[in-house]
Amino acid sequence: MTRTSTLAAACLLGLASTACQPAKPAAPTTTEAPRVVAASDIDAGRYLVRTSGCNDCHTPGYAPSGGKVPESQHLTGARFGFKGPWGVTYPHNLRITVANMSEDAWVEMLSTREDSPPMPWPSVRSMSDADKRAVYRYIRSLGPGGQPAPAAVPPGVTPAMPYEDMTIISPTAG
Repeated sequence: MTRTSTLAAACLLGLASTACQPAKPAAPTTTEAPRVVAASDIDAGRYLVRTSGCNDCHTPGYAPSGGKVPESQHLTGARFGFKGPWGVTYPHNLRITVANMSEDAWVEMLSTREDSPPMPWPSVRSMSDADKRAVYRYIRSLGPGGQPAPAAVPPGVTPAMPYEDMTIISPTAG
């Protein structure tokens, strides 16, 4: 009897249970970054916008109202800015932004941009391209709305629009 027929006979009799089990498949390998999975890209984008804090700055009144701003007003930018050593920046109207750029340009911007504090660019750049596309598709689904944000103001210039001063002040030792 050959080794193969002996092994086959042992398997039939249950005598070599470990030798008879098929090899376990290798764990799947992928280079795809983690991403949000939802019923649709729009739902994934909505989830990302809500949980990533996008509305906190880009939706007027969102943070002070505890998120009680209708979705129809989401991401229309803000008329108040953030002042720091960089000057004063205003949260962009993202609905106008995506209306004027392609999805690929959006992904490129979110992958490379570094300006406009206090925008958390390191976190945004860390998102997967799939999530960046989902956010784009969600914002596009909201349609047009709002006005352009005020232009950034350079350091040393007093802005005409309201702003929050984010300057760090260290108390003096007394």
